[in-house]
Amino acid sequence: MIRLLELRDVDAILAIQSASPEIAQWTASDYARVARGEMAGWIAHPDHEAEITGFLIARQIACDLEILNFAVRPDARRRGTGTELLHRSFAWGKTFGAEGASLEVRAANLGALGFYRHHGFAVIGRRKQYYVSPLEDALVLRAGLP
Repeated sequence: MIRLLELRDVDAILAIQSASPEIAQWTASDYARVARGEMAGWIAHPDHEAEITGFLIARQIACDLEILNFAVRPDARRRGTGTELLHRSFAWGKTFGAEGASLEVRAANLGALGFYRHHGFAVIGRRKQYYVSPLEDALVLRAGLP
């Protein structure tokens, strides 16, 4: 089940983020802003599990969808949760006429790069030393919406 992110989800999202050091490390107040509607956010909450298994945060940038933060709990990966979250964000993008989706990912995050390639993303650029702790380049990816 995918639903909109709510304020009550922030602690669970922070736990997923903590277990996913490769993603952007946001604060509780950042996620509270999402819950207030300043950005779009969804969580995966399977009926058979009590805990949130993943989340995706996005925003509209002109006629594009930008994915800002996205993770699935490590023990819940490779079960379709990430795909469901990504598709939900694409459906949201279509509501405002988005032509494509873009995001940044750590250059060394091979698992994420494989996932994104599988979903039609291609590398369109590189941002040198974009990430800190550790210092690392970001690859900029883009996909047309299906």
